[in-house]
Amino acid sequence: MPDKNASLQPAKERLRIGEAAALTEVPAYVLRYWETEFPSLQPEKTPSGQRRYRRQDLETILTIKHLLYEEGFTIAGARRQLQARRQRQPFATSDTSQRAALRQIRDELARLLTQLRKR
Repeated sequence: MPDKNASLQPAKERLRIGEAAALTEVPAYVLRYWETEFPSLQPEKTPSGQRRYRRQDLETILTIKHLLYEEGFTIAGARRQLQARRQRQPFATSDTSQRAALRQIRDELARLLTQLRKR
């Protein structure tokens, strides 16, 4: 299987909050709130305080969105899931639901890349 991550490089390395919100379909105010609730979501900030989201941040946003909106976790439950996932090695389990979730996130990132390339 080819490396999907190699083809998911965004056209811009850093995105403003509005661009990240549009691509992930999560309102900017929700992203700001999630930053306070999820330690793993900490975009870089410019000296003037503007947020700059990297690809890793977009992946985290999509994972949080999936956990909250599709899996039905609470904020605390999603936070615990993210912590547990970071402690385990990726793809170490044969759990089909987890693989399906990762596949869905990968597909969503591919869709976002297509949108970025159109700009």
